[in-house]
Amino acid sequence: MLETYSEIDKALADLNGNSAEFRLSEDKAFLEGLSQQLAQTLFYGNTATAPEKFMGLTPRFNTVSGSAAIAQNVIDAGGTGADNTSIWLVVWGDLTVHGIFPKGSKAGLQMRDLGEQTLTDINGNRFQGYRTHYKWDAGLTVRDWRYAVRIANIDVSDLSAPTPPDLTKFMIKATHKVPSLKTGQPVFYMNRTGRQWLDIQAATKDNVMLKISEFEGRPVREFLGIPIRTCDQILNNEPRVL
Repeated sequence: MLETYSEIDKALADLNGNSAEFRLSEDKAFLEGLSQQLAQTLFYGNTATAPEKFMGLTPRFNTVSGSAAIAQNVIDAGGTGADNTSIWLVVWGDLTVHGIFPKGSKAGLQMRDLGEQTLTDINGNRFQGYRTHYKWDAGLTVRDWRYAVRIANIDVSDLSAPTPPDLTKFMIKATHKVPSLKTGQPVFYMNRTGRQWLDIQAATKDNVMLKISEFEGRPVREFLGIPIRTCDQILNNEPRVL
């Protein structure tokens, strides 16, 4: 469960002339923070070290060798240092990988206006303010591990080398690890560093696999028809996956 409280000085909000609109604009930072926290948990949440969170993808897809069947869907990009990143291919669907929420609770972000309250600042001084409670009950289930693929050990420093890891080659391999891309909604996830170097590599050679399409009036980058999403919570300092 993700939870936070937004607290805004009443005098400041009332000066605006439209306290409700002002509170909503100020709360956008809290909403963005919750979204980033959910994304971080989606990829790195580990109930062994943080039992209040849900198990994310990285602790599940955490080996490229051994007898674990899931290792078949972890592609080794060759990085051996500690400045690695990952690219993920997830096929979202009811029978593959999808989000969950506790029975009896509501899906999605919940907001409750607690109204005016006496609050305390960081120095212990009291003041009158407006308080809002935000809660997000969320979880993740991997019903069929074959529909998630991790391209691990992408050495970030090697991406600017004369012979960098070929990201398009690894992404093609990832698509062939999945039994069927039509079973759900496939999506690639990478951080801004990976996205930047993917575009640079695509620009330096003839590439018909990477293109820009349009979704709801907005440009969307696609690879082999699969949308690419940028996630800032995917790290550039992942340890080597063995």
